[in-house]
Amino acid sequence: MFTLISHLWCKFTKIARGCSLRRSQVHRHSKVMSGSMLVNSFMDRYSYCGYDCIILNADIGAFVSIAGRVSIGALAHPMHFVSMSPVFLSHKINLKMKFAAFDYLPVVRTVIGSDVWVGEGAFIKAGTRIGNGAVVGMGAVVTKDVPDYAVVAGNPAQIIKYRFDEAICSKLSTSKWWMLDDEALAGLAPLVADPPAFVKAIKNLLD
Repeated sequence: MFTLISHLWCKFTKIARGCSLRRSQVHRHSKVMSGSMLVNSFMDRYSYCGYDCIILNADIGAFVSIAGRVSIGALAHPMHFVSMSPVFLSHKINLKMKFAAFDYLPVVRTVIGSDVWVGEGAFIKAGTRIGNGAVVGMGAVVTKDVPDYAVVAGNPAQIIKYRFDEAICSKLSTSKWWMLDDEALAGLAPLVADPPAFVKAIKNLLD
């Protein structure tokens, strides 16, 4: 009984923290879990973001699965300055001292395509694009663009394979199935586990 109560209490306190959405839009059919923060970002339909994520200046597509503790679009420091410390910059920081007030807060958009899966603890550099259908492995550090349907992992992240053969990847990319309305998707849903049959069916639907 004590173990069950402890579990429920831990779950409650984790959920009760809530999430922070600032200048962001999340589709009504999408979900951002507690402890996560979205700033100046957009999330399309049927996507979700796990616990304790930080997402800045990002455009997130439809049917995207983002695990917990993911960082997307973190702000950069001015490496071309003598010092990279924010005590020389104009924007607000937690430190009280300011020696100068140089303007340096570049807003770079990061794009996460549709049907993307981002694994636990991944880091995605600001300004990169994750292609449609791509997979970012757990703990990966993404510093450059990821092609459609590629699976990347490691630090820095490297392509280890593609989810399907070239023909299937191409046809899925071209179909843009994630833009179909709910009725069309419901009709195609029984074929989701059979990519060749799905591709054939969507071609017939769109022709």
